[in-house]
Amino acid sequence: MPATPRKHFVLTVSCPEANGIVRAVSDFLFQRGATITDAAQHRDREVDQFFMRVEFEEGEPSLPDTGDLDRDFETIARQFQMQWSFFDLAVKPRVLLAVSRHTHCLNDILHRWGSGVLPAEVVGVVSNHRDMEKMTEWYGLPYFYLPVNEENKLDQEQEIVQIIESLRVDLYGLARYMQILSGQMCEALQGRIINIHHSFLPGFKGANPYRQAYMRGVKVIGATAHYVTTDLDEGPIIEQVVEKVDHNCDVDDLVQIGRDAECVAFARAIKWHCEHRIILNGSRTVVFR
Repeated sequence: MPATPRKHFVLTVSCPEANGIVRAVSDFLFQRGATITDAAQHRDREVDQFFMRVEFEEGEPSLPDTGDLDRDFETIARQFQMQWSFFDLAVKPRVLLAVSRHTHCLNDILHRWGSGVLPAEVVGVVSNHRDMEKMTEWYGLPYFYLPVNEENKLDQEQEIVQIIESLRVDLYGLARYMQILSGQMCEALQGRIINIHHSFLPGFKGANPYRQAYMRGVKVIGATAHYVTTDLDEGPIIEQVVEKVDHNCDVDDLVQIGRDAECVAFARAIKWHCEHRIILNGSRTVVFR
């Protein structure tokens, strides 16, 4: 009879810097027969804050579920003033994606998910256009068409919130969704919305930033994936991808290079979030790759 697969978990921790944190965590896991398979730590000296991600597997006896681990860990957490979370890696985060008319990032994420290389459960797509409806349905996913105008914007956003609640969504990914979210929604889903932005073109606003970049003769373009906050495109940065360009590149070249960078940055951010590799640190992030 084949052996029963062992459960794998992740523990993330952030707390004020202090002696004995790593030992306390290691002892806690050792006493429960767990084996640490990966561990990473970081100290932010500017704010004297400590961050840690530990991946571990159960041994003998079997480990309890994450709720019991949380309860058992609470004494250590109080001692070190920790913010912490346990995650069962067998439970894939549920992801809802949103898109407008630029479909490259959504297409890339759906392909990765359909190929089994994205550690997430994509549960649907929201859009204010119908462009990706057939593609989404080909993947067997529901497509929520919610056209937006000035009169119905807040009502449609409330529809999205209801979809997020009904589908038990863990992460809302804006795959070039060209609508500004309300402050209320940003605050309600803090740390659970990821956006992709052509942020290496910060001086070029509006609908055609790559043509503006071409006219200025830029030498580098790229993209940034970040968490969404009430400050437009100013949320904590997760990943940035940069590509060198030169005078041989025309506008179409810049658009394609930029879109490739957007796909890579967005996919990495979604993956790292779903693997519980990101810990918020004020207006920044700690990413244990």
